[in-house]
Amino acid sequence: MKYVDLFSGCGGLSLGIERAGGQLVLAVEKSDMAARTFYHNLIDDASDAAKWGRYVASEENNQIASRLLVRELSVLLENTAAMKDIRSNGLDLVVGGPPCQGFSLAGRRNPADIRNELPWQYLTFVGATRPRAVVIENVVGMDRSFAKGEASSFRQLQQALAETGDGYVVQGVHVNAVHYGAPQHRPRLMIIAVRTDVAADRGITATGETWRSAFVDQIEGDIPSLAPRPTKQMSEMEAVGHAVGDLTARGAAIADADSVAYVRSLSKDFWPGRNPAPAELRNHVRRRHGERTTQRFRFYQYLSQSGLDQRLLSHAARLPEDDARLLLKHRLLEAPLPARAPDGVCLAESLEDLVELAYGLATRKHSQKVLTWGEPARTVVTLPDDYVHPIEPRIFTVREMARFQGFPDHFEFLGKETTGSQRRRFEVPQYSQVGNAVSPWLALAVGRKMSPILSD
Repeated sequence: MKYVDLFSGCGGLSLGIERAGGQLVLAVEKSDMAARTFYHNLIDDASDAAKWGRYVASEENNQIASRLLVRELSVLLENTAAMKDIRSNGLDLVVGGPPCQGFSLAGRRNPADIRNELPWQYLTFVGATRPRAVVIENVVGMDRSFAKGEASSFRQLQQALAETGDGYVVQGVHVNAVHYGAPQHRPRLMIIAVRTDVAADRGITATGETWRSAFVDQIEGDIPSLAPRPTKQMSEMEAVGHAVGDLTARGAAIADADSVAYVRSLSKDFWPGRNPAPAELRNHVRRRHGERTTQRFRFYQYLSQSGLDQRLLSHAARLPEDDARLLLKHRLLEAPLPARAPDGVCLAESLEDLVELAYGLATRKHSQKVLTWGEPARTVVTLPDDYVHPIEPRIFTVREMARFQGFPDHFEFLGKETTGSQRRRFEVPQYSQVGNAVSPWLALAVGRKMSPILSD
């Protein structure tokens, strides 16, 4: 199953496709940071920063021959010889996640509409190379209509793909990685399509409606021909504790059999790639927090384990002092005392002390929330600051976030861990690489769906 990965990021989608039998022909990624991680894990060693810098600066045909082009997709499209070679290769599958939230068919009439540029480039590549199948992944917001009476970007892109080249049979799906083995709620939209001649030969049809995934024991009706089949029953749902239980300071004391099983499954179910299992865990650097931030995290944990609203501190921060103290006293009246954080630190002995502490920790930031040990994580995003560890007063490490996604421990993320707000517009550090990735669990299910369809 020969495939190309466009807008490949760090390699989450490719990791799952390769485990299902895919053979990489070419990946295209404009960020040298994300591309470095992809190359290091799926192609060759990129640990030497200077050597990697020389690769990034090298001529595009050399990069294409090495199977990773660190350029804009437009560069590849303009390379006539390379495009001809890819088409003659008999491509089975093109995968990727071009930004599509503003996609509109009107882009055909208005090429200057920048919202359309990248998805149209994706479709141009598909039309020029005629792959037997196509997979496009994007966020759920893509299915919202932006103008009254106008179909969503998701619907319009399906129509455009159906009309690309010789035509494709197209199925839209709304899938959640938690149904495929990830300890994370991660809803995503996918467009999965096969060329019309392949569909006719294999008896494949599409429903015309968006299919929604569910746990195996909750699925009603038939699963469409092109939809990835879920792998987990409700009772088998993975949770935060399963993913990171062995990585806490108290490690073995709280890591149960389910935690051990999940970590083992990451190595067993995913292609080992180029890297062997590391002697010591990589990308697991605990972030250093100031004392006030650490105390705030402890307070959030206390609120969480007490069943209280974790937004209390942000509510108080928006009120005058007297009103804020009154609110805090009212909301904390039934809170258990003495107040202790999960790490044993005593936060307050009395209600008065607890209110005083809460007032001192009040912040307008309202998105920080403690993840629950026995439930799946919230959707992993590019900024780690909003996700507080359930037991330790800190945010999660890159490795912990990667486990929520489904990356095995031998998959090493390279480059900066994080970056400043201004540089986020063009830098893709480790946390962003993880947050932007397709969950390998979902990618594996898609690969296993496509492999028998594309087998000769």
